[in-house]
Amino acid sequence: MNKKTTGMRGSSCAVFIALMAASVILPGRIFAADAIDTLFSYTSFSGLAACSPETVPAASAEETYPLGVFDVKPDKIYYLSPSQVDMSQVPPAPAAGSAVDKEDLAGVLRWQAERTEAQCAAANAQASATYDEFFGEVSPFGNPAPAEVENIFKKVRTDTGGIVYSQKEKYKRPRPFLRDPAITPCLGRENGYSYPSGHSATARVFGLILSDLVPASASRFMAYADQAALNRVIGGVHHPSDIEAGKNLGDATYKALKQNRSFNTDMETLRRNLKH
Repeated sequence: MNKKTTGMRGSSCAVFIALMAASVILPGRIFAADAIDTLFSYTSFSGLAACSPETVPAASAEETYPLGVFDVKPDKIYYLSPSQVDMSQVPPAPAAGSAVDKEDLAGVLRWQAERTEAQCAAANAQASATYDEFFGEVSPFGNPAPAEVENIFKKVRTDTGGIVYSQKEKYKRPRPFLRDPAITPCLGRENGYSYPSGHSATARVFGLILSDLVPASASRFMAYADQAALNRVIGGVHHPSDIEAGKNLGDATYKALKQNRSFNTDMETLRRNLKH
């Protein structure tokens, strides 16, 4: 229904009510029949139903915001399907209104009050969850990484994304800014579900891969992975428990990857590309 039609219906409703009231308090000769005829000349008027309050549904998240990068099911599997990963390491999403859930929202609001423009910029710089966005500064392959290295990390990201997607669809937890109007993300508002965090899971898997390749730098790689996860809370698009679940899912995913022959072959390719 367009704005013009809506306005006509609202006007006819107001006129109808006024005329009916007049019929009660005024003599019949003043309440002329032609006034009623005028009322019914509105082409949009369809009886008393026109006077019912019209409910305009709020725009759904699907109509308002784009999907997050891990809220679309991948169309290909390279190493692992979700069924090959031990999901028992990922606890259920906190129940809405539970103590953990309330603390989650409070945690997002605390970061919102404290975050800086630089922190928001750093979070925005990792929006696509690519290897170079997460680890370009400390990459043992150089920056940018060689094409064959990038391709392997893209495959890992795709499979991790499919595993994350399966859990998001299972728990269907809304993002924090859709639950509390006081939360204003400094990242772009993303549709899709919040639990677990795909960025956290992917950064975790990438960090574990790098730690296996260069054990001496493991603590540095994992610190970068942890910061990438935290950036999603700082940015206001994930709850703290979302990123913890993402880390757990990343651990489970990497454990399964190490049992995969094709992935282990690709790990040897990564080793050959390390800069010494």
